[in-house]
Amino acid sequence: MTKRTPTATSRTKTGQTAPVLSVRALNRATLERQLLLRRSALDARAAVEHLVGLQAQNVRPPYYALAARLDGFAPAELSRLMAGREVARMVTLRSTIHTHTAEDCLTLRPLVQAARERELAQFRRGLAGVDLHRLAALARDLVEAEPRTMKQLREALLATWPD
Repeated sequence: MTKRTPTATSRTKTGQTAPVLSVRALNRATLERQLLLRRSALDARAAVEHLVGLQAQNVRPPYYALAARLDGFAPAELSRLMAGREVARMVTLRSTIHTHTAEDCLTLRPLVQAARERELAQFRRGLAGVDLHRLAALARDLVEAEPRTMKQLREALLATWPD
């Protein structure tokens, strides 16, 4: 295998030559795009928008991710954005929870909806006999009243569906 330098070229389908990045140049470009080469002066909202999504399967990782990337990041800034619904956690990339801007949530949700419905169909088997519209309404009321963990949400819903 030959190493390619940043100035190497390759032929495109149209027969034209195009530059080819070396492995190192591609690595550096990827790290730069992910704001991982140096701390950025972006604010938290702009960084979340730039990154398109921050892994957020648990609550803390987006805070750690931004603290590692942003100069002077204050965790209260991300909390304020969450409380103000400017950013949100939702299932998107690789069927895991990520933090996105509200605008990206609206853009991404239709793109992942079919996969979400397939996954939810498996879980719905355990909800036989449960009015899903009522479940959704109650769950929405609970999470809009105050932030809740999945455990807290599950415990609150047990009052209506003990089984």
